[in-house]
Amino acid sequence: MARIFKYKGKTLEELKSMSLEEFSRLLPSRERRSLLRGLSERQKKLLEEIKKDREEFHKTHERDMVILPEMVDVKLGVYNGKEFKRVTIIPEMLGHRLGEFSLTRHRVMHSSPGAGATRGSKHIPLK
Repeated sequence: MARIFKYKGKTLEELKSMSLEEFSRLLPSRERRSLLRGLSERQKKLLEEIKKDREEFHKTHERDMVILPEMVDVKLGVYNGKEFKRVTIIPEMLGHRLGEFSLTRHRVMHSSPGAGATRGSKHIPLK
């Protein structure tokens, strides 16, 4: 039995048929205020590109863009400061921001000292 996705009691089809203003009423206050201020030119351009060709891989720097219902099932490359991380938008991401799914930091794994290390830093204790 497949589970039907609902966001605040609305199905994905109902969300897609809503206007931007109606959808913004369902969002938390920070995202709602962001949408009520209007989309920037770059965000509008990204939405137009997505509407034009949903199957294409779109690259973007718009980490602060709120994920909207018409963006579901789209593959995006979200810039994290170094590279474009591949993000596939799923219904559970609605209302979040793109940057939340393209992390800018990762865990540093240190290993043994390198070739140019000093004598003191090369010491590795036995216990």
